[in-house]
Amino acid sequence: MKPLQIVLISTYELGRQPFGLASPAAWLQAAGMSVSCQDLALDALEITLIEQADLVAFYLPMHTATRIAIPLLQRVKKHNPQAHLCCYGLYAPLNESYLRNLGVDTILGGEFERGLVRLAEKLAASTPRGNTERALSLATTRQTNDPDLPLISHERQHFLSPRRDGLPALQRYATLDMGDGIQRTVGYTEATRGCKHTCRHCPIVPVYEGHFRVVQRAVVLADIRNQVAAGAQH
Repeated sequence: MKPLQIVLISTYELGRQPFGLASPAAWLQAAGMSVSCQDLALDALEITLIEQADLVAFYLPMHTATRIAIPLLQRVKKHNPQAHLCCYGLYAPLNESYLRNLGVDTILGGEFERGLVRLAEKLAASTPRGNTERALSLATTRQTNDPDLPLISHERQHFLSPRRDGLPALQRYATLDMGDGIQRTVGYTEATRGCKHTCRHCPIVPVYEGHFRVVQRAVVLADIRNQVAAGAQH
């Protein structure tokens, strides 16, 4: 059986290679899915990938990324109206009603990797490979109140080492200016999510509500080693 075709999209991540694509890519590939990553901060949207996708998921970690994603959601729907649309990341549940009105089918906030796998498995189980049957199945499996796919998850996860091979090279991202004419290639990883504090000005609070989640040390160190091997100097 042909694996589910998934496209993960990042629109903006402060000039760094997005952990929010690399981490779920590892989870989805481990589950047997076919995953393509698009960092639209550097590359143009690949329409061919969108037309072939069963699931298109936008990573929304911040306000700017969300604003940039809005017109892109409409482009995706235009080129593949049968694809299941998902938004995940910190700003996805904060904008739930707005995103639903734009046609987004599934929204995942907080700890999202396992939710993305569960969503992909549900779609794969209910999606025949024939074109006509596929379109009908994707349309009827859209679910906005699935108990297995909570809007916000605080689930403790055992992370996998991020898959960065499907992303643009580190050398294409922001560099560190040493002030003497030397530019150093910069890597980026994540060690924690959420926050134990509940400051009223912070967008993390309504999603994590004082919960704090840690990426396992071995996963963080492996990700650092892999980025150094890929050319990271800082």
